[in-house]
Amino acid sequence: MVIRRLTDPFVRPTRAASPSTGPWHRLVAAATSLLAIAALVGAAAAIPGAHAAGEVDADAHHHHLRPETVRTTASYQVPPVTLVREDGRSVALRDELDDGRPVVLSFIYTTCTTICPLTSMTLAELQHKLGTGRDKVHLVSISIDPEQDTPARLRDYAKKFGAGPEWQHYTGTVEASVASQRAFGVYRGTKMEHAPVTLVRSGPHERWVRIDGFATADQLLAELNEGAAGKVAAITSR
Repeated sequence: MVIRRLTDPFVRPTRAASPSTGPWHRLVAAATSLLAIAALVGAAAAIPGAHAAGEVDADAHHHHLRPETVRTTASYQVPPVTLVREDGRSVALRDELDDGRPVVLSFIYTTCTTICPLTSMTLAELQHKLGTGRDKVHLVSISIDPEQDTPARLRDYAKKFGAGPEWQHYTGTVEASVASQRAFGVYRGTKMEHAPVTLVRSGPHERWVRIDGFATADQLLAELNEGAAGKVAAITSR
């Protein structure tokens, strides 16, 4: 595993807290109590139209809440599990991740009031920044609470954040969800202990970029474009 600190202007390269322990939750809970997370979630629903019109700047609401992040690269073995998409279709995780497009992968659950809304809001902002190139990228959000997160509930959650057809949400059996979490090193034993992690891969058989902490949409966009360099034109199209 190769590790380097992020030094871009969006992140100060100071020591990050461990993503496997409780402080992530205490930090986010404190921040959300100050800024009323319910208002953030409500704003996310309006991103596609309002953001385009210059009425909503999602990053302005929460970029200062993000602790420092750590970027690593690694190879992960995708497990041979079947998940259920929000449209109710059963699909193989390997096929979904290996459809030829760059992938941005996250793990969420719909009743989360701290980490998940901020992660999903970032992905909503990423959609906006991708512009007409958004269909070239596959955004994948897998539930870590599949017993509660039915396809119908995931559809409602996706709609709340303005998810387009390139951003899909998945549930399934508990066993399939846990296997997926373990494969990408995000399993914490209980949903209450999960940590903010976003993974990016430029294409099948490429190494994954893992960002522990709250990645910004600009960071994710930079990773996508860096991975595309020398292979295809820049993903963004404005």
